[in-house]
Amino acid sequence: MNQLMALYIDPGTGGMLFTILFGIFGVAVFGVRKLIVKLKFLASGGKKGVTSDKKLPIVIFAEHKRYWNTFGPLLDEFEKRKQKVVYMTCSEDDPVFKQKYEYINAEFIGEGNKAFAKLNMLNATVVLSSTPSLDVFQWKRSKNVDCYIHIPHMANDITTYRMFGTDHYDVIILSGEYLVKQIRQLEEMRDIKPRDLVLCGVPYLDAMKERLESSGPIPDHERTVLLAPSWGESGILSRFGESLIDSLISTGYRIIVRPHPQSFSSEKEMLDRLMAKYNDESKLIWNRDNDNFEVLRQSDILISDFSGVFFDFSLVFNKPIIYTDTKFDYGPYDASWIDEPLWTFSILPELGLELNEDNADKIKELIDRCIEDPSFEKGRDKAREEAWCHIGEGAKRAVDLVMQKYSETLANKEAEAKALEEAEAAKHKKKKTKSGK
Repeated sequence: MNQLMALYIDPGTGGMLFTILFGIFGVAVFGVRKLIVKLKFLASGGKKGVTSDKKLPIVIFAEHKRYWNTFGPLLDEFEKRKQKVVYMTCSEDDPVFKQKYEYINAEFIGEGNKAFAKLNMLNATVVLSSTPSLDVFQWKRSKNVDCYIHIPHMANDITTYRMFGTDHYDVIILSGEYLVKQIRQLEEMRDIKPRDLVLCGVPYLDAMKERLESSGPIPDHERTVLLAPSWGESGILSRFGESLIDSLISTGYRIIVRPHPQSFSSEKEMLDRLMAKYNDESKLIWNRDNDNFEVLRQSDILISDFSGVFFDFSLVFNKPIIYTDTKFDYGPYDASWIDEPLWTFSILPELGLELNEDNADKIKELIDRCIEDPSFEKGRDKAREEAWCHIGEGAKRAVDLVMQKYSETLANKEAEAKALEEAEAAKHKKKKTKSGK
């Protein structure tokens, strides 16, 4: 019995070990693929697409058009400064192509492996992206890129990325001190050289706030409830599904369901089933707009799980939420390395009420109480203070940072070249002196 106990691994540790092993396996697989590509290259006599000799100054990579709200404000700022930027996107219909920029060069680089193949051979000084897992799976650090900068696309815990999500970035843009603490903990535990962590704010929240202030009052409407789940096994639809939707419909309110975009590929079977069953728009509306501004603006309350949309809704639109206990599985995420609750979960009780199995049949009462109770206003103020620094300055500060890193990189390279030139000159002088003797 004692021997069996000695072999026991608790579920949390087991989940983390499994994820690490999976990550190691993935890296090994892509390592083998990389070797095969090299062998094919040698066998072909060295004929392949090579990295461009022309170094691009600044590149922004967008994995999907849904991240336009993150990058749009930054591109506007770059354009304002007349700074040339190459914007690489995996969406052929990315909103960037409708803009009339003079200094922004937008490029569709394909999807999936085709896009990563181009990125892996990129020749650029600075690359900015919101895509995690750089140098973990398909997307590798290019030896010809000097600096990688990460900007989150949500205003919540950065440790909710899949494991090793930001480990290989050089610089990380953040919006609150608690995020700095999280990254520093991961760096220490994983023996990572401390990176530059810079508090810039949240550019897309700034833009959304400005847009809301200029959009005028909301017309009178029936009470509207927005259900906006995350994707994955810990998300609302995976755990509660039809029972929650039925309860919401029974309230008689206008119900809008906006699944996470990733759900339409990762959870397609489940979504197809639910959308086929609940297809009466007089009772429930499925929302797939690329831009979530109007659906957030028109809704009176938001129900979600651990999605970052909580903070869009609470901090910008200043409205209450209902959150669910989804028994969040920390295993696959960076959060599993940190022995403390996620900030996202600790702040939720101050923003709204919890929906659980005991009160699910009273969903209408929860909705009404949240909307009519003014006590959650203080919680929203606290959340803004902790997670949204430099309100209104996010894009300017983020672009300042990118330009600073660009200038520093050029200066460092110039200093290195000068030092090398001086060393070569000294070496030549020494040889000449010896030969003269």
